[in-house]
Amino acid sequence: MNVRRVTSQEKTILFLLLIAMFIFPLIYAFSDWLSFADYTLPIWAGWLGVLILFGALFVFWRAHADLGLNWSPTLEIREKHELITKGIYGVIRHPMYASQWLWVIAQPLLLQNWVAGWLNLLVFVVFYAVRVKAEEQLMIEQFGDEYRAYMKKVGGVIPKL
Repeated sequence: MNVRRVTSQEKTILFLLLIAMFIFPLIYAFSDWLSFADYTLPIWAGWLGVLILFGALFVFWRAHADLGLNWSPTLEIREKHELITKGIYGVIRHPMYASQWLWVIAQPLLLQNWVAGWLNLLVFVVFYAVRVKAEEQLMIEQFGDEYRAYMKKVGGVIPKL
């Protein structure tokens, strides 16, 4: 039995996230349309952005590899869906979102533009607020007490110490 929950609100936010994460940065990189919103940071801030972005890409890759066939861009439970609690999922419950948090922190350090840099953060905050609550509910419905125990043991996007 497949369970899939995609609302029109989520589709809209995902579309806006695509624009903020990729389209505006490409416009910024290949035109001067957004130059009115430029700012300057010290060079070390740009290099810090590079390091954070590489961290984001690593966490995303690791999460995707650990999920295997359980991965979906939408909220979806597939037939034979498993609760993954090993690998990076043994450290944080939502590494895909953690990688996006790292990305939205890196983007303004790298692009140094109020529109191309910060818009991604604004849209992602809305996406995160809507999506994580719905995802946690779906996982509780599917995995019940096993997921509740996992929630107590493992942090959301920041490891529990």
